Amino acid sequence: MTVEALFLYGTLRHAPLLTCVAGCEVPTEVASLTDHAITHAETHEGAQQDFPLFTERAGAMATGLLARPNAEARARLDAYERVFGYDTTQITVDTADGPVDAIIYVPRAELWMPGRAWSLETWVAGPGQLAVDVAGEVMALLETTEPEAILARFGMLEMRAASRQRAISEPAPTTLRRQSDPADVVVEEMRRPYTWFFGVEEADLSFRRFDGTQSVPVTRAGFIMADAVTILPYDPQRDTVMLVEQFRFGPYARGDRNPWLLEPIAGRIDPGETPEDAARRETLEETRLTLHDLHQIGRYYVSPGSVTEYLISYVALADLPQSAEGVGGVAAEAEDIRAHVIPFAQLMALIESGEIEDAPLLISAQWLAMNRERLRG
Repeated sequence: MTVEALFLYGTLRHAPLLTCVAGCEVPTEVASLTDHAITHAETHEGAQQDFPLFTERAGAMATGLLARPNAEARARLDAYERVFGYDTTQITVDTADGPVDAIIYVPRAELWMPGRAWSLETWVAGPGQLAVDVAGEVMALLETTEPEAILARFGMLEMRAASRQRAISEPAPTTLRRQSDPADVVVEEMRRPYTWFFGVEEADLSFRRFDGTQSVPVTRAGFIMADAVTILPYDPQRDTVMLVEQFRFGPYARGDRNPWLLEPIAGRIDPGETPEDAARRETLEETRLTLHDLHQIGRYYVSPGSVTEYLISYVALADLPQSAEGVGGVAAEAEDIRAHVIPFAQLMALIESGEIEDAPLLISAQWLAMNRERLRG
């Protein structure tokens, strides 16, 4: 039986991604097609996307890989491409041994417009660094989830993958706590019973005890979230801070009589974004406020027993006239956020009275209390 060839022109040319999606190594060879180009996809409004588009272009040459996956690998590749709305069509490409009929994955013609030239090397060095990790989650979800549902949550999958990579790359000081080794935790089975905007992972595992022995197998579940930033704006001249107020489902689900919380500005860190950039973007989105100096006050887990959420908190210097108050937020995310500008003394009174119940705001306010005189100069 002849194996049907696939012409890969975009991200699947990255060998680790191809192996992850296919579930095995796939033999490939160089192939090309004249009068075609590989460009960035663009929206009809001109917004450039990170992924490529295969398009006709007189005089150009599109170079890619000719792959010959087995039936199981081909089914996995087809399923992966369906998540992003790609279909197959037939083309004839040139190889060292002559023309070869092949299948190519292409998006629906009305979705995207061709932009400037796309580079695999640039993609691998930038957004492509997340691709293999995210693809692993996509392939696991495809066993139980429709492609359309995976696409709807793809942005959150990327954020969670970026959080994992950030956790791996950052230092983990061990002046008091034990020095861990990957072999200290042995996972027997991992399950994902729920994945949407947030996720739940459940694992059967054992861990190294302090006496050096391995624990008995235990089952642990975690609420999977992306890293986020919090920002408490402070005006040292006026001695005022900005708090935001919004409805929160967590307190509501707990049965709290008032699920509207006073908080610092907060938001998820987008893939490829630094925490500092996220802090400035979220502040602008929620309050239309431009920040000056950022003072990082801590990096911490909120509830490490069962929640992966990791926060980087800032006190940020800003100009806070009373006119900075108002209602804002991103309409597409159904945000309804009210900003309050209050004196520092009132902030501390709200903590004393118990009206402030948000942990990042408590931490930020206490840091500000310790450093306020220095910031005021």
